[in-house]
Amino acid sequence: MARTTGFQSVNRGSIPLGATKGGMPELVQWGGLENHLPLTGSGGSNPPPAAMEYYLEISKASDLKDKKEKIVYRFFEILPGTLSWLTLILALFLSYFAPTIVGIFIILFDLYWLLRVAYLSFHQVSCFLKMEKNLKVNWLSLARKMEGFEKIFHLVCLPFYKEGPEIIKSSLEAILNSNYPKEKMIVVLAVEERGGEKARKVAEEMKEKFSKKFYKFFVFFHPENLPNEIQGKGANVNFVIEKLKKEIKEIDPENIIFSVFDVDCRPYPDYFSLLTFYYLRLKKEKNVCFQPIPVYNNNVWQAPSFSRVVATSNTFWQMMQQERPEQLVSYSSHSIPFKTILEIGYPKNVVSDDSRVFWKAFLLKNGNFRAIPLFYPVSMDAVLGKNLWRTITNQYRQQRRWAWGAENIPYLFFGFLKNKKIPLSKKIKNSIIILEGFWSWAVASILIFLLGWFPVVIGGEKFKKTVLGYNLPKVTRNLMAISTFGMLICAILSLLILPKAPKKIKKLKKLSIFLQWVLLPITLIFFGSIPALDAQTRLLFGKYLGFWTTEKFRKNE
Repeated sequence: MARTTGFQSVNRGSIPLGATKGGMPELVQWGGLENHLPLTGSGGSNPPPAAMEYYLEISKASDLKDKKEKIVYRFFEILPGTLSWLTLILALFLSYFAPTIVGIFIILFDLYWLLRVAYLSFHQVSCFLKMEKNLKVNWLSLARKMEGFEKIFHLVCLPFYKEGPEIIKSSLEAILNSNYPKEKMIVVLAVEERGGEKARKVAEEMKEKFSKKFYKFFVFFHPENLPNEIQGKGANVNFVIEKLKKEIKEIDPENIIFSVFDVDCRPYPDYFSLLTFYYLRLKKEKNVCFQPIPVYNNNVWQAPSFSRVVATSNTFWQMMQQERPEQLVSYSSHSIPFKTILEIGYPKNVVSDDSRVFWKAFLLKNGNFRAIPLFYPVSMDAVLGKNLWRTITNQYRQQRRWAWGAENIPYLFFGFLKNKKIPLSKKIKNSIIILEGFWSWAVASILIFLLGWFPVVIGGEKFKKTVLGYNLPKVTRNLMAISTFGMLICAILSLLILPKAPKKIKKLKKLSIFLQWVLLPITLIFFGSIPALDAQTRLLFGKYLGFWTTEKFRKNE
């Protein structure tokens, strides 16, 4: 058995589409995305040096040979966990020795969080309205009017390990049913060889069913234990890219948009047409990636309440980020010009490959790289195991893996030291955003829901008798009560993004979708702060995580 090749592709030939080559259509308010796009793209300006700088390929401090550089990188690895633990320890320590200071800090922090909830809720609603508008647009019709439409191919990569045929089949069917010419689509099943005979049989089944329905359909098997790799999605995708360099030479890479999807990802019907429209709208700019909104609707009626809350909270966070493109990075399922990915290479030695590919491009392009928000959804699976305990443990491990994205903090900070061409203002801005983001992830929920009472509980009788000590619980309780309007917005929007319920779903289940948000404080701590602290603590002590593949399970499919 050959270890480095997959099945032969099925080539249907290149079929011209006869789309009209019209001029640029009038710019209409389609979901607000036009606010983030220039009239013309940079066309991939600011080319990188011929040789890849060594610091772009670092995964951890031990990768560095220079002792001083290793110490600097290790310091940056220690930084996020140190800041988070120092915050919590100081809050506890000062609650006893200086409760007045902590009480004032807690009130100010709660007030800050109230204002932030209002700010983010506004963006959340705004993004939802733009997404709804985009779902009503005939993007294929608009894309056909763009010059160069007939040349654009979509290359979709679906890496998988042990997922069952029902998961992969539904994703392939969603791609097949999308509103884009299938003779302009290439699909790759990227199979982990360590998945064994079961994975091979699933791949053969999918090949038999779908291979003749696209321009090309590849199945590649990613071998185990290749050098300088972490077994997981990133290494698999990188292997696929190396194989594709030899397999699709007939197409100009500039005319290919590469989408890396999780294997459970089902794009909504106009995803590829919308993507084509904005790629051409940007004049095939190379210094961009494209980010859809992940909604976890595939198995939403099967998942337990806490899993739905965690998944939907992530959707809402991504919606907020879409409204703040200066903070948006590639996440989970995303798209990027194929010519760009050939230039930068897909990260194969890190866990957080989806965000690392963004930061790698950002450093390589001297800060001239950005994520374009699409305000358009792709549907994925909420965490669901074979029983409740499996679901709980899988949810925790998934959140810890996502929180391991803190490994990008030392990577970015070290890269900023090495790359002198990135403007200082960009370095400072992005450093604050990423560091504050992971700090808040780890400590904010604990500070809000737990530590607000500590000055009163352990600050002593003297503090309790002060005006501040007497009023602190009331003030914090009132501020948090006001901020629950954000939770109400989440509850309403969660109903609006739901798919149609199966007939067997009872009314009580539908009601629980709304009432489930009372679990938010619990999920924010146990599936938010704690796994984030876990990940940052491991990074602090150099106990590096490997890639853990989230179990995909659906009932009655």
